[in-house]
Amino acid sequence: MCGTLAGRKALVTGGAGGIGAACAREFAARGAKVVVADVDAAGAEALADELGGTAWAVDLLDTEALAGLSLDCDILVNNAGIQKVAPIEEFDPAEFRRILALMLEAPFLLIRAALPHMYAQGFGRIINLSSVHGLRASAFKSAYVSAKHGLEGLSKVTALEGGPHGVTSNCINPGYVRTPLVEKQLADQAQLHGIPESEVLAKVMLTESAVKRLVEPAEVASLAAWLASDDAGMVTGAGYTMDGGWSAR
Repeated sequence: MCGTLAGRKALVTGGAGGIGAACAREFAARGAKVVVADVDAAGAEALADELGGTAWAVDLLDTEALAGLSLDCDILVNNAGIQKVAPIEEFDPAEFRRILALMLEAPFLLIRAALPHMYAQGFGRIINLSSVHGLRASAFKSAYVSAKHGLEGLSKVTALEGGPHGVTSNCINPGYVRTPLVEKQLADQAQLHGIPESEVLAKVMLTESAVKRLVEPAEVASLAAWLASDDAGMVTGAGYTMDGGWSAR
C-alpha cells in the first residue's frame, strides 16, 4: 500500500495523539503530506517533525475563527474529541455545549472550509471519526452521543452534496479504542457504576462487544487510509463499524 496517497495533502484534527496520530502516521507512510492539527502545539510539532509534515496549533472551540477559514487539503479527518460522563440531571450545560461545538460544529466548519478546494480539483475525502455511539446510546454520555449522532447526519449530507464533485464523506464507528480519552473514563465509570476501576473494561465498556478487547488505533488508521484512497471512490455516505460486534446486537 506504500504510495497509495502520494501527492495528497491530509489534515488530521486531534492529530497529536491517539487515533489522530495513528492516522497521521499511516497517511504519511502511504505518501501523503500530513498536517497535524491539535490544541497541543508541542505534540503536533513533534509528530509533524517525525513525519515530515506540518503542525497546525489550533483551538477548534474557537468556532468564530473557523468560520472564515479556507483549507486546501485533499483529505480531511475530523477526529478531535473530548468526553464527559455524568447523568443528564447533573450534566453541566456549558460542558454539553462545549462538546457539541468541538465534535459537531467544528467538523461542519472545517468541511465548509475544505469543500471549495476539493470541488475545484474534482477530488476530496472527508473522513469523520464517529463512534459506535453514533449508532447506539450509552447512559451518562448525553453530549457525546448527541454529537456523534449529529456527525453521522452531517457526514451523509456532505456525501450527497459532494458526490457530483468527486468528494466522498464517510464515518468510522469504532468501539472503545486504546487511547487516553478512553483511559480517562475509567475512574468516572467506576464511580458511576459503583465498581472498582479494574472492573470497568469487563463490566461496562466491553459488555456489548463479542470481541473482548479494545480497538487499536492502528486498526482505525488502516480503515481511514483505505477510505482516503482512490479505491474507495464509490464509498460515500457510509458508516464503517469497528466495534467487535457491539452494534450487531
